[in-house]
Amino acid sequence: MSSLDIGVVNREVPFCRVYSKEAKEKLEKLFLQNQISYFVDCQDRSFLSRLLGKNDRNVFTIKINDADLGKATALVQGIDSVKIRKPRP
Repeated sequence: MSSLDIGVVNREVPFCRVYSKEAKEKLEKLFLQNQISYFVDCQDRSFLSRLLGKNDRNVFTIKINDADLGKATALVQGIDSVKIRKPRP
């Protein structure tokens, strides 16, 4: 039996950071409407910041397929609380 070489499948890259739930939900709707698959990674706050009640904002890292970077970049322009990450060379 010959082996099946399908190459690289997972081309998921960190695309942006989102700093509010409202912006995250808006971004998710945009990606769904434009058929961009994504993954949301929630950043946990440190124990000390939770204990002291500092930095109450939520931080999410959105990861997408690198084939959709151009399309996604154009879609998120102007959305508050979204910071696009610089691509690695």
